[in-house]
Amino acid sequence: MSLQSHLAELERKHQALEAQINDCLVHPATDDLKVVELKRRKLHVKDEIERLRHGESVH
Repeated sequence: MSLQSHLAELERKHQALEAQINDCLVHPATDDLKVVELKRRKLHVKDEIERLRHGESVH
């Protein structure tokens, strides 16, 4: 997978997580732990995108 396609996939994943978070926040019955986990995953994806854009290795 090329760097550009990997970045594009990560950006799609980031957007999907954002949509899931927003959906959860609209429904008050959603478990707070689920929202926290989604936000954690979104941040991890964002960090990975930034590392790739700046040429650092991904763990």
